[in-house]
Amino acid sequence: MNKMAHLIVIGAGPAGLSAAATAAEQGLPVTVLDEFTEPGGRMPGQYHEEGSKGWWVGKHVSDELITRCSELGVDIRCGVSVHGMEYTTTWEISTSCGLFTADYVLLATGAAEIPVPLDGWTLPGVMSIGAAQVMTNVHYVKPGERGIIVGMNVLSMTIARELSVAGVKVAAITLPCTNPLAGAAADPTASAKLLLQLSGLAPAAWMRAGGKLAAAMRMEGLIARCYPHRGFRLWDIPVRLRTAVLSVNGQDRVESVTLVHVKPDGSPIPGSERVEPADFVALSGGLYPLAELAAVAGCKFVYSPELGGHVPLHGERMETSLKGLYVAGNITGIESGLVAMAQGRLAAASMVHAAGLGGAKGEQRVQEAIREVDFTRKHALIQFHPGITEARTQLYQQWEQTCGSGV
Repeated sequence: MNKMAHLIVIGAGPAGLSAAATAAEQGLPVTVLDEFTEPGGRMPGQYHEEGSKGWWVGKHVSDELITRCSELGVDIRCGVSVHGMEYTTTWEISTSCGLFTADYVLLATGAAEIPVPLDGWTLPGVMSIGAAQVMTNVHYVKPGERGIIVGMNVLSMTIARELSVAGVKVAAITLPCTNPLAGAAADPTASAKLLLQLSGLAPAAWMRAGGKLAAAMRMEGLIARCYPHRGFRLWDIPVRLRTAVLSVNGQDRVESVTLVHVKPDGSPIPGSERVEPADFVALSGGLYPLAELAAVAGCKFVYSPELGGHVPLHGERMETSLKGLYVAGNITGIESGLVAMAQGRLAAASMVHAAGLGGAKGEQRVQEAIREVDFTRKHALIQFHPGITEARTQLYQQWEQTCGSGV
């Protein structure tokens, strides 16, 4: 199967579908490739409160984008795995369904979960927090009757809220026990800092105000030292910052977990072990950019902890170091779905303008899209890492110093 298209979008998530619809509206033919059986990415399983705006329901947003793409003639092909990319006079995309070629390519491959190894994690009933989300919100199957979430970060807290709303019993959110692979995930101080970034999602006004104040005063160290071992309840879920999972127990499946109290530095307190019944355990180590295809293509990379790890070097217009190759969404750094959608629209505006289809207003549309991304990021309630704005400014400066100047 050989398919000529002006634009190929790899990834049918929020960034990819938003880019496809925007590009198609401006007359750029678009083909979307995705390895999953249905478009939408992780959106169908996501929902959260957006302050006074009410609930953001990913399934509704996904359906609207898919319908819009269909109306505009976007060719969405699911079940297609991309395993190679090479630029000659055009981009050649090697897939499980043959070779595709295009003048422009957008990588919107999203992110992947970071595993959290611990004793007993191979037992049936142990899963990633994302798997628990998909089971509950997409397939409407409870992951279990009583579960423990291991890892305190933006991902675990937002999905814990989703599970609670869906009627799934979460007995506690805890830390992993200190081990060589756990890193900062087992550190109460680092986890407290991440929790303060989520204060805007707290159910009570006093929690939101107190969280913002504590974050501004950098009180995460004090919080870790003074935090009670019994924790506190958030959405009726015990959040235990000073408790870690020592092991997952069971014969043929998860039956319980062994918990241990920890010191402010994350080290276990001898003699504080106890067994908690559970039939599922959800592990949450956060997310990292899924950027292997960018590496295969030959992109330059930079490392940024604030953006989630190694990301393709790209400019403010979402262009990479390679001609005709653009990026959008979590491959550029871990942020919310709303930011990914805005980035997708920006990348589309940039490619349409580069292709000469934007007319006299092409540059104006690009600048408006840049401002939209900045506004969306500034007002996003969900912030995966502190310092995202500063990290992106440094990234764009580095791109200008290298690719922007033609070096």
